[in-house]
Order: sequence, then C-alpha cells, then structure tokens
Amino acid sequence: GYQGMVDGGDNIVEVSWESVSSILQVGGTVIGSARCKSFRTREGRLQAAYNLVQRGITNLCVIGGDGSLTGANLFREEWSGLLEELAQKGKIDQEAVKKYAYLNIVGMVGSIDNDFCGTDMTIGTDSALHRIIEVVDAIMTTAQSHQRTFVLEVMGRHCGYLALVSALACGADWVFIPEYPPEEGWEDSMCVKLSENRARKKRLNIIIVAEGAIDCHNKPITSEKVKDLVVQRLGFDTRVTILGHVQRGGTPSAFDRILASRMGVEAVLALLEGTPDTPACVVSLSGNQAVRLPLMECVQMTQEVQKAMDEGRFVEAVRLRGRSFENNLNTYKLLSHKKPDAELPKTNFNVAVLNVGAPAAGMNAAVRAAVRVGITEGHKMFAVIDGFEGFSRGKIKEISWGDVGGWTGQGGSILGTKRTLPAKYLEKIADQMRTNNINALMVIGGFEAYLGLLELSAAREKYDEFCVPMVMVPATVSNNVPGSDFSIGADTALNTITDTCDRIKQSASGTKRRVFIIETMGGYCGYLANMGALAAGADAAYIFEEQFDIRELQANVEHLTEKMKTSIQRGLVLRNENCNENYTTDFIYQLYSEEGKGVFDCRKNVLGHMQQGGAPSPFDRNFGTKISAKAMQWISKKLKETYRKGKVFANTDDSVCLLGMRRRNLVFQPVAELKNETDFVHRIPMEQWWLKLRPLMKILAKYKTSYDVSDSGQLEHVAMHSPKEAETGAI
Repeated sequence: GYQGMVDGGDNIVEVSWESVSSILQVGGTVIGSARCKSFRTREGRLQAAYNLVQRGITNLCVIGGDGSLTGANLFREEWSGLLEELAQKGKIDQEAVKKYAYLNIVGMVGSIDNDFCGTDMTIGTDSALHRIIEVVDAIMTTAQSHQRTFVLEVMGRHCGYLALVSALACGADWVFIPEYPPEEGWEDSMCVKLSENRARKKRLNIIIVAEGAIDCHNKPITSEKVKDLVVQRLGFDTRVTILGHVQRGGTPSAFDRILASRMGVEAVLALLEGTPDTPACVVSLSGNQAVRLPLMECVQMTQEVQKAMDEGRFVEAVRLRGRSFENNLNTYKLLSHKKPDAELPKTNFNVAVLNVGAPAAGMNAAVRAAVRVGITEGHKMFAVIDGFEGFSRGKIKEISWGDVGGWTGQGGSILGTKRTLPAKYLEKIADQMRTNNINALMVIGGFEAYLGLLELSAAREKYDEFCVPMVMVPATVSNNVPGSDFSIGADTALNTITDTCDRIKQSASGTKRRVFIIETMGGYCGYLANMGALAAGADAAYIFEEQFDIRELQANVEHLTEKMKTSIQRGLVLRNENCNENYTTDFIYQLYSEEGKGVFDCRKNVLGHMQQGGAPSPFDRNFGTKISAKAMQWISKKLKETYRKGKVFANTDDSVCLLGMRRRNLVFQPVAELKNETDFVHRIPMEQWWLKLRPLMKILAKYKTSYDVSDSGQLEHVAMHSPKEAETGAI
C-alpha cells in the first residue's frame, strides 16, 4: 500500500505478464496492503512523490476503501507543490518538475462493507456474502436440530449492507443495522415475533446484527445484549456467533472476479483518457453498466451518510446510501413481518405461481417472495406443482405465508418444474383457471416459460380465461432469456464452474504441461462458457455466438504450445455444449492431444448437471427475491387496472410481460415485443451484452485483439436519487 510507496526501494517493482499469473483465484491481496501513518503526513507524501518521480510514474490506480481514496486525492492535489519542494531541496531537477507535472489517479473500490456511495457493488462484497451465507446455512442445520436461536454478528461498523443482504438471503427473523435503528420498544416487538414463530412450529430463529448496530438514541446494540434479552424474556436456548475476519477471507466469488476484471479495464481506460483537468475518478458498476464517478463527490456523499447517522437523520442516511440499499431494506421489510390477518387488505383476487423449464438455484427464493408479497397485497396465493403439465392435471393448491418459510436457501425447485409447453393442454389449463378462479399468473422459469407465455397470450382469442395479467421472471442457468441481462440461477452455476476450474487448474499445475478441456451447459448460449472462462482465467472459450473454424483451433493450440515454454505450464479451455455440432468436445480433445504431442498432454471434463444443483449463491437469492417481489407488485397494479364490472379482463400486449434487468434498471417488457429480439431456433436473444466482454477474456489470455472502448463509462455525477426513483428499478 502507501507504506511501500513511502519506503520505496524493492517495494516498487515492475511487473510482467507472468508475475500476475495464477492470482485470480487467490483471496486477499498478493501485493499486500497496510495502514500507513506516514502517508498521512506531508513528509511521507513528499517521500512518496520522490520515489514515484525517480521511476517516472505519473499514473496511480488505487484499490481500497474511502480512506485510501481520500488519501490518493489529497496526494494528487498536492503533487505540483511536492515536486516544487523536492526541486528546492535539490532532490530533483526542474526538467523532472516539467516532465512529471501532473499525477493521474483512478480509484477502484475494494471494501467488503459495500459502504462507498455511488457504487452498487464494491469489489469483495459478494465474496464476503458467500462466506456469511455458508456459515448461516451450516448454522441452520444445527439450529433446526436443537430448536435454538442464533444471533449472528457480521462486519459493518458504519454500514449495514452485509447484515441487510444476508438477512434477505437467509430469511432472518430480525436484523439490526446502523442506518435503520429499530423503533422505541423494539425489545417487545422482537420477542413477540420470535415467540410467534416458535408457535408456528418454526424450529429456528436467526437474528443478524451488524457490528455497528445502534438504537434510535445512538446507543450500541451488541449481539450479547440481544442474546441476553432473548434468554431473559423468552428463555430460548440462544447462541452468539461472531463471524469476524472469516468474512474477509476465502477465494473470490465468480461475481467478484468478473466485476474486478471489468473494473480493471475501466481503470486503465480512464487513466489513458485522463488529462490535468479531469477530476480523479472511481470506476464502478451501476446495475450492469460500468460508470466513472468523480472520486471526491463519492467520498463526500459517503461522509454525509455518517453525518446523517450521527445526527439521527436515519431516513436521510438510507436515502444517501443509494437506491440499491434502499431497495434491499424495503424488500426485507415487506418479506420478514407478516401483518395480522385483520390488518391485511382483501382484494378477492387469486394469483397462481408456477415454475417452468429446468431447475435453477434461486427459484424457491423467487416463489417465497411472490407468495409473501401477494399475501401482503391482499391476494389469495396458489402454487402450481410441476409446471404447465401439473396445471393441466389440477395440481394446484393455496399456499400460505408460513408454507414458504426457509425456502430462500433451498436449491432446485420445491414446487417441481417441467419443460412441457402449455399448447397441448390449453383447454385443460383454461378449465383449471376457471375452476380455481385464477385472476393472474406468475411464471418463474427459463426459455420455456417465455415460449409458454407467448402461447397463452396467443390463445386469448379462444379462451377468455387467459385474459388476465401474466408476468414472467427469468430463471435459468443458461441465462438465455431475451429481455434480461441476468437470469436467476446463472450466478450459482457460474460459481460451480469457477470452483471446479480452480480445482482442475490446481491439478494441472501439479502435473505440469497439461491442458484441460471443460464442457459447460447453456444450450446454444455461451454465457456460462464465456463468463466461466473470464472468472477462471481460461485460455480460450468456444461458443456458438462466435463462429470458429479449424484455423482458430490451430491458433489456440500454437498459443498453448508457446505458453508451455514459460513458467505457467498449464492450460484451460472451456467449450459450450452446443457451440459447434462437428467440433465436439471429443474432437477438440483429440485435436489438442495430437497437435500437442511431446509438448503437453490433454484431459477432458464434462461438468454436466452439477451446474443446475447446489444451494443458491447470495446473488441469486437476492436477485430472485427482489425481482419476484417487484413482479408481484406489477400484478397487483395490473389487476386494479383491468378489473371491470366484477371481473378481471386483460387482453392487451402490455398485460403479458417479462421482468428483466436491462443495464441499469428492472423493466417490464411485453413478451410480444421481445419476439423480434429472439432467435427461436437456437433459443437465444439476438443481441447479448456479455459478448462485449469477449475480447477482455482474450486479452487476459494474452491474445492480441482490439477492445471496443465505445461502451466504456463516461464521467457522470453522483446522482442523489429521489425517493420515487428507488421504486423504478434499481436492483
């Protein structure tokens, strides 16, 4: 860190391609980081400036939290003064002062707390959530066995992000965060809630406490205090677990690797385009879009949050944290506390939820959110077992608030899912809709769900029963649904692929000079192969969207042959299952084996259905929960709009929608309009955002290729969003 910049000497070294090889999967930081007292003094910064000038360095990329970034900005402001002082002391000549006249700075936010304003996700947050969720999942099994209450303390001295999102992701009973202290008398309401849950046969209670949690008088709420309260008032067997530094450790998640790789490119582009007049900026992600923001605006806003909290302006603090934080909080409040039946509105609408297509991790979280939001909005919720096929057979039942408890962390599809399309059962499904008086449909699934909705809306002319609001939430590991950048389940699959590749790389490094060919799922969609390759540091990824021929295969083999002459003697190649009907995994394996004779040997690995299984990742739980809650609110709105003369009648295109994440926002798009964006033969969208990241993977694998910079972030200002905007579409 800055200590190395002040000390100079061997602490500043030139790095080569090979020196950063194999660090992608390593947690923490291999170049070390230190809190540096001397950099806070002008003398320290003077010494640092001298060390940089000696080496002709005038560009700095700082990866750290708000402290490190504020320090960098100060260093930049003082730069010319520091050089003048060095010249006066005779340490450098006037020539150097002119030559190195200005310092360019770009920041990347690396902080597990996600406490930096202006950025949706900081590097490291997702991995910390993985650690927390692993612990919560493990604790849940022991707590269920013993009927215990667990109080979990997570990091976040000034920011409740980790606590809030992990509470969302595991369906915790109560959460304490610094930005949103509980109301007076929270002790009573918490104990009432816990005992109600016990009465409802819920065998475990989980309470999550951020280490900086406070009450509305700014007094700390500690995990011990919460435990004592539960023991004294309720006599429950209660344990405290403090997660501590576990949260900073472990290998980075797939999301963090891709985020950090994208940010790294942005940082370099920002430095290349920087002039003495451009303000120091941070590169960040807004939704799924890379952006650049003035560093000091972000720092000031981050400090504003703290100030608002100190002065007890908590509503303001939550708003300053940004729309993503506010959305998380609102969703948590919606889903965790059931109002007494007497207080719930009664709409007399019946809404059915079903899963369609192959199982995807996070489907259950989406069903849970839909059911609970639906009940809160006053509807009667119905669950359909086994997709459209089950629907036609009348496998449909009312589902209550308690029925979906504990579903968030479960993989697969509890309701059961089938790939069957509705076309051949139209009459039977219409009968079931009429019999059960279903006024709206929510379909959670993959490409079949999309086709299914197209079929149902086409059948509206014949069957009035289908003239109801219908919404689809994309859930498939393949991430091949048009109208959405992400689908539920893809992140979990990506983590499975990444973990497996890490292990395989380790095995390959041990044997030396070995190349692995790994086949991933995805149908014709290359998302998993491409992003898996980026996250695992692969040498190539073969996908259907980018046609390849024998010349390309040959170039890849030659590339690997060259690589084996260096100190990195292993190779990793990913292949999407349907990328080419003739260049099969076996063919590529045999080709590589033959061409690599005497230089490297080959192994192949088909990952198969393990990509569909496993407990959902924090991202999928959270994304599934939020997108599904939003879809349910849309249904309520549509039901009100289309209710005429005692019945619901919706037959316009905009009453059959798909809710997708597009760049920065969640948008409802009529499925009819998405038809033009779909390649139905190969079941993929015609345009896919992640193809822009293809060159990045190649560059990182040392191929000479050009990177399209037109999509890089432009400098924007940190937007103070209005409360209204929080509802529109942030994730």
